Amino acid sequence: MTGSLRLEKVTPGNVLAACDLKVRPDQERFVAPVARSLAEAYAQPDIAWPRLVFDGDRLVAFVMAFFDVRFNPGDPDDRPRSGLWRLAVAAGEQGRGYGSFAVREVCEEVRRRGQTRVTVTWHPGEGGPEPFYLKLGFRPTGEKSEDELVGELDLNRPGRGSGT
Repeated sequence: MTGSLRLEKVTPGNVLAACDLKVRPDQERFVAPVARSLAEAYAQPDIAWPRLVFDGDRLVAFVMAFFDVRFNPGDPDDRPRSGLWRLAVAAGEQGRGYGSFAVREVCEEVRRRGQTRVTVTWHPGEGGPEPFYLKLGFRPTGEKSEDELVGELDLNRPGRGSGT
């Protein structure tokens, strides 16, 4: 990581590079391809926030957040949630802090939108992202969203949402 990290919107000029971004083969069962994420973002532009992570001129990751989504719309007590929808760090770029940077940026966007909790879901399994999310401070809620576990990060807890 060089210190020139930034998020960029997906544009006609970078969309093909975004679609070419691939995680390691052993991680493919845990995260949808970027092209699918972009299709979902296109179909739901009011809730999706797709961004590319660049280190200098290198595309190193893709992140997509969601805002104000009810996981169980039929439940009158279900509250709108915002958080991390997808995270894909390029296979050759993992372990360099890019995923943590992307999650921090999503947390900041959630804060900017006036919310204090960040939600994430993940597929359980060996080699999956659960240890990464737990290290960042997400805690399982005991809920499931389809076949994924749900975790939350309280941005009001000291030291949380900042990657520390």
